[in-house]
Amino acid sequence: MKIITWNCQMAFRKKNTKLLNFQPDILVIPECENGDKLQFGQMTPKPNDFFWYGDNPHKGIGVFSYSNYKFKLSPLFNPAFRYVIPLEVSGAKEFNLFAIWAMPNKENHKQRYIGQVWSALQFYKELLVKDTVIIGDFNGNQIWDHQSYTGNFTETFQFLEEHNYTSLYHSANKEQYGKETLATFYLYRNEEKPYHLDYCVVHKNIIQSGFKISLGTYDEWLRMSDHVPIFVEIE
Repeated sequence: MKIITWNCQMAFRKKNTKLLNFQPDILVIPECENGDKLQFGQMTPKPNDFFWYGDNPHKGIGVFSYSNYKFKLSPLFNPAFRYVIPLEVSGAKEFNLFAIWAMPNKENHKQRYIGQVWSALQFYKELLVKDTVIIGDFNGNQIWDHQSYTGNFTETFQFLEEHNYTSLYHSANKEQYGKETLATFYLYRNEEKPYHLDYCVVHKNIIQSGFKISLGTYDEWLRMSDHVPIFVEIE
């Protein structure tokens, strides 16, 4: 199973060809336009299934199936956690998928970005006992733990580890949180301002047969977005 996540910085319909050349089973695309704007069959190859959520038709989160996988929004979905979207996935494998695009929170400053992910995971705790993939733009890193969040980065990832989850990038590369050598985001698309903000975190049951993970490079992707994609293969 191939899963790719990429914050496309809007207008995915104009950028999808390069990503689809990798023949993904599932795409998780933060900052994606809605189905009408994607123009399936014209600007965007028609997926086997598609889920989109957002309050701006130009900029939400899109989840695409280009294989036999189907998506169903979990009945537990709570719109208070705007872009932490729990989906039930069926097909060759059955699992939960959390599509992530951590956002600001004007009403509650402490629940912005990684604080929003922390709060959502507390709410959806019962879903974490099942095989689950949590993937997307977390907009967080341990280097900002000193900022005032409801649940900082370290607390969020410790909570996940306590529930038998692992970050595939850190597991594969034997790197510590906050000391990543590869970036997923470049502020203002500036190569001198790299950060690691995007993650794929999975229940360890899912990767018993092995996995691969790789990141896109600055030179290859930054013409189209300030983020690079994460490529995941789960055996």
